[in-house]
Amino acid sequence: MSPMRTRFILIETSHPGNVGAAARALKVMGFDEMVLVAPRYANVLRKEETIQRASGANDVLDKTRIVDSLEEALDGISHVCATAMTPRDFGPPTRSPREHFELLLGRQASAPNMPHQASVAEPISSIGFLFGSERFGMKNEDVYKCHVALSIPTNPEFGSLNLAAALQLVAYEWRLALGGFPVASPAGESGLADAAQVAGLLGHLEQALIEIGFLDPEAPKKLMPRLNQLFNRANLTPEEIHILRGVAKAMIETAQAKR
Repeated sequence: MSPMRTRFILIETSHPGNVGAAARALKVMGFDEMVLVAPRYANVLRKEETIQRASGANDVLDKTRIVDSLEEALDGISHVCATAMTPRDFGPPTRSPREHFELLLGRQASAPNMPHQASVAEPISSIGFLFGSERFGMKNEDVYKCHVALSIPTNPEFGSLNLAAALQLVAYEWRLALGGFPVASPAGESGLADAAQVAGLLGHLEQALIEIGFLDPEAPKKLMPRLNQLFNRANLTPEEIHILRGVAKAMIETAQAKR
């Protein structure tokens, strides 16, 4: 599937800080297309609070467009998602973001005649996420323009989300649905030790245990197999193998020096 154009649309935003925070939220999830519909301040993209809250996502702010109407903001978008906590009568279906994205991308990858996915449109090339004003949320007439209303599962007794926080959650779920980003490993981490490295450690440790009198080579019982199982459960890294072999070496040298 080719990359899908993704646009985040903020309608009548009143707080500059939320615009900056939204830009930051998009950048960390790898998105950069944001459109503001009739924001409270015409110069919101240049306000100090906006830039500060963007925390370095200035490139997203630089690309952000300001338009007068939702129709302009939706130009070129084929699948439109509202964010609305309360279902609307006669409105689009309400789903959680994860549920809808699984259904949507499942439809993208499947044959067009699958009956259980009939509520989702034919394959799409672009998607838009709409967020209403901080004070009033989304207007009914704007929700009715959408294919789905996304409702973030929250505490039923306190479901109020900050605009930028809601946008961050939707952006995260959408990025996750698209495959996500790999989780970086700590610097220098080289994965797990292989079987040969574990076997080398066991041989070295067996020698050390014999040297200090802990293991009787004539009656070893099941000590080494049990240590083998212990090390397998521990998922040792090559660095940890190196440390334990250093301990075994020191044990041998100490035992031999005392003779």
